[in-house]
Amino acid sequence: MKTICALFAITILSTCLAFGQNTRFTKSGIIEFEKSVNMYAILKKTLEGQDDGFWAQAVDQYKKTQPQFKKMKSTLKFTNNKTLFIPDASSSNTGGFMGDGPITGQYNTVYADLSAKKMVSRKGVFEETFLVTDSVRKIKWKITSETREIAGYTCRRANALVLDSVYVVAFYTDEIPVSGGPESFTGLPGMILGVALPHENVTWFATKVTDTTLPANAVVPPVKGKAVNHKEFIEAISSAMNSWGEYGKKYLKGFSL
Repeated sequence: MKTICALFAITILSTCLAFGQNTRFTKSGIIEFEKSVNMYAILKKTLEGQDDGFWAQAVDQYKKTQPQFKKMKSTLKFTNNKTLFIPDASSSNTGGFMGDGPITGQYNTVYADLSAKKMVSRKGVFEETFLVTDSVRKIKWKITSETREIAGYTCRRANALVLDSVYVVAFYTDEIPVSGGPESFTGLPGMILGVALPHENVTWFATKVTDTTLPANAVVPPVKGKAVNHKEFIEAISSAMNSWGEYGKKYLKGFSL
């Protein structure tokens, strides 16, 4: 009996070791993301409380000429525990004046040094470009047992609130042991391959992951823009939109994400 138990234990141990040897953890590569925005839902919210017939006509015309979901491409490069999120300008800011808000476009290039907990973001705000340098945003994630497959990786769900009121659903994989993600979403025990802001009608999901060794100079922070920290950035755009009312608050939230 002891011999049988010993053989069984050896078999289990050998299987586990073989599995561990065959598992590859991606630490360097390029992730392609697609951002999807439900424009019809966002425009419906814009019309709430509006008696101006102009807006109703503008929304109706938008629906006749534009698809419900606005799709945008971006890439995330990562190596040496650093990440660089780059929007694809050719697909990012289209759809006329109704489709170019901070939530519905892509105006941020975001670099994160996850070891140093430092983030540098180049943010386009109307006609001005800011270079925001600050610490990586602290997000209190609650990890759940729910899983789903994204771009060939098994991902686990986590929930959080950012900016005090924006509900975030993220899916991360520990097969990519880098605590990064699209835009400024970080802080989970693996790469974030999916993000949804359900109440904002916006998602980012990875469509492809390329496991490849990148040179160190492929992941460096942006350098052009008006240098500010996060607090100074918020103060600057808050001052500029002080007279915009509720509309300004929505723009401020979008620029702050």
